[in-house]
Amino acid sequence: MLDSVTVKDYMTSAMITMKPHIDIVEAAQTLLEYRLSGAPVVDDHNRIIGFLSEKDCLHTVLSAVYNQDYGDLVEDRMSKEIKQVHPSENITDIAERFLKDGVRMYPVVEKNVLVGMISRQSVLNAFCKMSD
Repeated sequence: MLDSVTVKDYMTSAMITMKPHIDIVEAAQTLLEYRLSGAPVVDDHNRIIGFLSEKDCLHTVLSAVYNQDYGDLVEDRMSKEIKQVHPSENITDIAERFLKDGVRMYPVVEKNVLVGMISRQSVLNAFCKMSD
């Protein structure tokens, strides 16, 4: 039954995004405020150009402690290799990718534009709804 469910069925289109030129401390505060483990970084056309995780922000924490340097920007710390999915992909395939890649969420991209996010919780939600 889950074989017929797609990413689009369970992705969220209401998402927090980051811009590359904002201060990393501001970005970390946003992650904390919204209880996010990470967020996509987009350009002015909503094309994904990176992903900023809590782990990426920790590099700045250490730099601040050891070097008294708080000046990083999102673009300095974001991951540029972005694991992403398409809205039409099967949710079962995405569950397998979550296990393999070890990430908590994927940006959902269509025609090079960020259209949503899907998390491990979203996949679990799909499974629970299908088992009712």
